[in-house]
Amino acid sequence: MLIYLIGGRGTGKTTSAKILARAVNCLNPQDGEPCNECEICKEILDGSLTDVVEMDAASNNGVEDVRSIRDEVNFLPTKAKYRVYIIDEVHMLSVAAFNALLKTLEEPPEHVKFILATTEPQKIPTTILSRCQRFDFKKITNENIVKRLKIICKESNIKITDEALELISVLSEGAMRDGISILERCSQENVDEIGADLVKELVGIPSLEYISKITKSIFEGNEIEALEVIDSVINDGKDLNNFLWEVIKYIKDVLVFKVSGKLSVYNKEELEEIKEISELASKDKILNTIYLLSDLENEIKWSNQKTIMFQTGIIKACSTSTIDGLEELRKKVDDLENKLNSGNIPVTKTPVKQQVKLEENVAPKKAEQATSKASKPVDNNSGNSEIDWANIINKLKTSGKVRLYTSLANTKVNQQGDMILEIIFPNGLTPFVRSLLEDSSNKKDLTDILISETGKQWSIRLVDGKTGNNQIKPDESKAKSNINNLGIDINIIE
Repeated sequence: MLIYLIGGRGTGKTTSAKILARAVNCLNPQDGEPCNECEICKEILDGSLTDVVEMDAASNNGVEDVRSIRDEVNFLPTKAKYRVYIIDEVHMLSVAAFNALLKTLEEPPEHVKFILATTEPQKIPTTILSRCQRFDFKKITNENIVKRLKIICKESNIKITDEALELISVLSEGAMRDGISILERCSQENVDEIGADLVKELVGIPSLEYISKITKSIFEGNEIEALEVIDSVINDGKDLNNFLWEVIKYIKDVLVFKVSGKLSVYNKEELEEIKEISELASKDKILNTIYLLSDLENEIKWSNQKTIMFQTGIIKACSTSTIDGLEELRKKVDDLENKLNSGNIPVTKTPVKQQVKLEENVAPKKAEQATSKASKPVDNNSGNSEIDWANIINKLKTSGKVRLYTSLANTKVNQQGDMILEIIFPNGLTPFVRSLLEDSSNKKDLTDILISETGKQWSIRLVDGKTGNNQIKPDESKAKSNINNLGIDINIIE
């Protein structure tokens, strides 16, 4: 008989193999189950029966170890009916060891049973697999882990909260053995009752306050607060690798909550915090942050300056969140331009008053006149020819460069010598408009029209008419107001 047990760690493979060894040798089996009372069962339970051999292939994976088995199988069992060999982690055997074992597995004696157990079946040769009965062990559900832990706590007089039991079951990740190990570790503490906070402390989970605070700082783009959290974590003596891993898992939980609206492990107050954080970012932004921090985790592993790498990585994550917001705004304007060029935008008409109709026709002219009036060039150098800026802006409009037209509609220019052309924004220069004009394709469209109209190559300089600098926060409302300079009322139908 050749039996092959497959499954993750702590799912009961070795325990099942020992039960099976008792079942085939039990003197008084009950419906195929071992009685655990006969002489053979008791000796197998206490490990004194030599006819049941348990071998760990992780530490005994050589040819000589397998050859000793091959020599022993020819001898009859001493007391039991069958000689049972339990080979745990069989995938750790070397190729030579597998070849040495193959002949015995092909023609095993009638009094010998082999039970093979592994967590990685893909590493087992097909010549071995084809001769075995395969049984797959699945991860144990959280509910069953909690049930078993409650039985253990009752028999051992251990007081523990339901929240702590639920946390242990989640941390076990389907492995009953891990759950029992965590419970045993917690029971050694001198406390009246085991709570969730004690479980987190013993397992090494950093304070959720730090984790949620730095996550919120990342999505808000608050670099200063994020650095303060890092300093607090370092001062508390926490390992940065573990802290980063917990942050990644926490952000994953934020994403899961945003998608499904529910989570385990967390209490009511913590779920409220997660809900608040989930509303700060879109699903794509959360995913991008997870990828960014996962790359940071890999970089930190090979770095000798972990603190510096961690701080710069978190600052990058904060900056990326701000950039993502600007990109979302740019996508909206791109979508609007595509709809304008395709002609699929319905124009709202209000036939209530004749005055409104007249304004629809007059508004473009007023906009052009205002542009012409506001954009008279200022020539500070004698001998320089003036630039017809209003004509250039209209050229942008007629050529379909709507984004450039709306961005430059209320601007004026000032020549500095023969090479530099300053574009002045009287109402202020927003970061969105600046990024739009500094885009390589948009800059080329503008310079091409300037060359065709003036016959000269210009170096363009953007000037904020209000502050004289470019330190302005993104303002989506101003970007939308520029669209209104088209001179018509439009409704966008999504």
